[in-house]
Amino acid sequence: YAMLLSLIFLIVLVAAVVGFVFRHEIKTNFESNLNLALRDYNVTADRHSEAVDTIQRTLHCCGVQNYSDWEKTEYFTQRGIPQSCCKSQDDCSEKDLKDPGKAKLKVFVDGCFFLVTSVMESKMSVVAGISFGIACFQLIGIILACCLSQYITNNQYEMV
Repeated sequence: YAMLLSLIFLIVLVAAVVGFVFRHEIKTNFESNLNLALRDYNVTADRHSEAVDTIQRTLHCCGVQNYSDWEKTEYFTQRGIPQSCCKSQDDCSEKDLKDPGKAKLKVFVDGCFFLVTSVMESKMSVVAGISFGIACFQLIGIILACCLSQYITNNQYEMV
């Protein structure tokens, strides 16, 4: 049991170190995937489009760096900027969303990449604290399992 807990502890430790070391690559990968999701965005209910809409509605952002990122997409030529970028759903018409000048006043102008990464970094201390707490319980479990094993081997009972 102590060996199994030790193995799990080492796996979690390695995952934490790898995540810390490669955090810049994770950001770059996220940015490129967000750009791909914008490029391939469509109105059909695919999960990438739904994810983009959810991020934009939740964080009150639009595009990767800013709302003008949508101008480079095929979706923009057909329908303009998506409704999920609108500050107020009642005040956004498709005509306004096709005109970047008018759209600037009606959509969120901040990009999602910066907001997502800043939210993730702000929550990182909470994740680190919870991970540290779990690691402490695992270490206590390892120590207790070793003590129990030692106690059992010291107090061998005679077979009858």
